[in-house]
Parts: sequence; C-alpha cells; structure tokens
Amino acid sequence: MARFFDVHPDNPQPRSITQVVELLKSGGLIAYPTDSCYALGAQLGNREALDRIRAIRHLNDKHHFTLVCKDFAQLGQFVQIDNDVFRSIKAVTPGSYTFILPATKEVPKRLLHPKKKTVGVRIPAHTVVQAILAELGEPLLSSTLLLPDEEEPLTQGWEIKERLDHVVDAVIDSGECGAEPTTVIDFSGGAAEVVRRGMGDPSRFE
Repeated sequence: MARFFDVHPDNPQPRSITQVVELLKSGGLIAYPTDSCYALGAQLGNREALDRIRAIRHLNDKHHFTLVCKDFAQLGQFVQIDNDVFRSIKAVTPGSYTFILPATKEVPKRLLHPKKKTVGVRIPAHTVVQAILAELGEPLLSSTLLLPDEEEPLTQGWEIKERLDHVVDAVIDSGECGAEPTTVIDFSGGAAEVVRRGMGDPSRFE
C-alpha cells in the first residue's frame, strides 16, 4: 500500500518533505502534484523505478523522461544549452513547460532518447515540488501521470491513491492540481519546435 502525505500547498510541513525524500532515497516511486498535473517521480539513478514508470504508463524506449530541476544551476549540469536558448527558456521559467535538449554525460544513458541523446528538463513553479527538490539536492526523474488509454491525467490525490495503491510507494496531495500536462518544446534541432500543447502558452515558441 502506498503512503499518503497530505501536504500544505504554501507551507509544506518539513517533516512530511523529509519523509518523502527519505522514501525517494530508499528507492521509492512517488506520485506528486506539479504546476501542470500529477507526475510520477523517483531518484535519478533508480533503474527499477524507471522500469516501474514504463510499466505503469506502457511506454516504449523512445519516450522522453523529464528531469525536474530546482533551478537553472541544477538544470545546466544535465543539458547543453546555448545563450539564445537559455534566454528563451528563462523568459518562461519556472512554469508549465518541458524543454527537450541535448543531454550532458551527467544523465544516465537509460534516460536518453536512444537516437537523439536528448532528455526533457523543467523547473516547476510549485511550492511543494520545490521543497522536495531542495531537500533531495538533485533533480527528480519524472514522467507525467497519464495512464494508458486515458486522455486526461489524474488530478486528485485520493483517486491516485485508490487506483495506484499497489504500484507506487507514496502519493503526495497538496490540494488543487492542474489538469493538463506541460507544454513541450524541443530545442534539440536548434530552433524551437512545439511537440505538445499543454498548460504553458506555446505561442512565443511558434
């Protein structure tokens, strides 16, 4: 059974955040709210959690996983980013966007797109996620919580607990959560390409 954490959206309880991070560090897989919608999250080097996410979502090896980062200092360790792209991303960050960029050698190979050697990155505007990232000290390996054959992501903590009780280790609930995934922008070819329209306004990248 998954543990259920009821976390205050604006003032996350430090004890709860510490317990979530301890769970992540011991190999756990969590369902957590973001500024777009719920996501599945695990520690960066957790190979088993990666397989569990693939199984829950029925993903193939071409799926772009996302590194959810606390800030640009962290993000810059894991992706190659030139000045023009940096300025474009900085203008909408933190926010509900995921950016696909060439990965550095810091990113485990199994997370990379097999042909492009790219990875997704984002910096969320969500107090609870920021608290988890600050305590964890590294990005969260993440993927949108969109179940197979369903068009809408799950948005209610209690429903996620009910449906995924035996496949995740914890559900974090902090009240209202967005009902759309992030907007995904692919910069790996140089110019911006809108891959998925979601919560973030894609117009500035078109």
